Amino acid sequence: MRCSKCGTKYDPAAIPVMCEKDDLGRLDIFYDYERAKDSLSREALAKRPRDVWRWQELLPAGAEMAPRLGEGGTPLIRAGRLGEALGLRDLYLKDETRNPTGSFKDRAMAVSVSKAVEKRVKVVTTASSGNAAAALSAYAASAGLQVVAFVLDTVSDAKVSQLSLFGARVIKVKGIELGQDPTVMMMREAVRRKGWYPSPSFGPFNPYQVEGPKTISYELAEGFLWGEYDWLLAPTGSSCLAAGLWKGLRDLVEVGLAKGYPRLVPIQPSGNSALVRALKSNIPAEEIKAEAHPSTIASGLEDPYPWDADSTIEGVSKTKGLGESVSDEEILKAVTDLARYEGIFAEPSGAAAIAGARKLKEAGVIDPGDRVVVLITGSGLKDLDSIRRMVGPVPTIEPSFAELDRILV
Repeated sequence: MRCSKCGTKYDPAAIPVMCEKDDLGRLDIFYDYERAKDSLSREALAKRPRDVWRWQELLPAGAEMAPRLGEGGTPLIRAGRLGEALGLRDLYLKDETRNPTGSFKDRAMAVSVSKAVEKRVKVVTTASSGNAAAALSAYAASAGLQVVAFVLDTVSDAKVSQLSLFGARVIKVKGIELGQDPTVMMMREAVRRKGWYPSPSFGPFNPYQVEGPKTISYELAEGFLWGEYDWLLAPTGSSCLAAGLWKGLRDLVEVGLAKGYPRLVPIQPSGNSALVRALKSNIPAEEIKAEAHPSTIASGLEDPYPWDADSTIEGVSKTKGLGESVSDEEILKAVTDLARYEGIFAEPSGAAAIAGARKLKEAGVIDPGDRVVVLITGSGLKDLDSIRRMVGPVPTIEPSFAELDRILV
């Protein structure tokens, strides 16, 4: 393990979580790829259970420590009707809403909590807009750990209810000011003063959780029978998901399970797009300024600062990808199209990359015949307030066919 900023090396056996120099560098994890090749083959994988832990050689935690809830192994869906609507002939959706708590964050927190169990901690804490906290709370409950979750005061009631039911102590923190996320500030102070185990969904505060989402890249490679695909689009807030996808793509090449990369495309809402602006203007990660006043209907993408921008920028560059932002209106249309064409119920954050695919195709960046994969990252059940505002009221009638005929006109 090595700090991404100062380069200090750490012994994995000590289960380090943050760089001791407090420089907000991520403790990147490096694997013995030659050794992994001995047992990680296509033939061996075919005999293993289809979950996150089937990729044991490339994970930092042992499956024996994991509170397993069925994370990973989500479907890869050929989206013919939605693809036709978008003008894409070869569109696929990786449906992460099928994870235990309804989002891709389950992959991250399954790995993080397994390390917490190994480290024998008692209290874990997070700064989250909802999904990461819900996932952490579920896996911590299964492992018998306490959770203190700092969430923004704008978080949906559905998300708060879910993680509260898991037994987490939920604390709402008042709004973002000038790019400073108050939930992160509170979490860092709690870690410093109380010694709690930090487990948010960004790398500088926990290096293990980013290893979970990289298994999405593994599953995509296997889903295409180890063949190639052209584009990989993912909703992005803190940029941890994109960083994890890049780590997974790189791992596959290193162990000989893939020969090349799809083009990686992080998608952000236009009201909170610090990472995308940096990608478009070639701004290095260390010079990125946090979004002063983030505003978006996609609450799960509201992190004002892209904590894992360094790794994401590297991944976009190495794969010849790009970044794109989309408006709230474009995101809401994506939510509707995804539901009506493919029967997948996603929250605005979870459907944002569909809006990105539409925009890039219309701009001529994505060719109609390209093989495109879009991640659907969170269930619509997570943000029912936004969905309710979209659909409006439904009619109420007396049990009469005359009234039925009237409203059906």
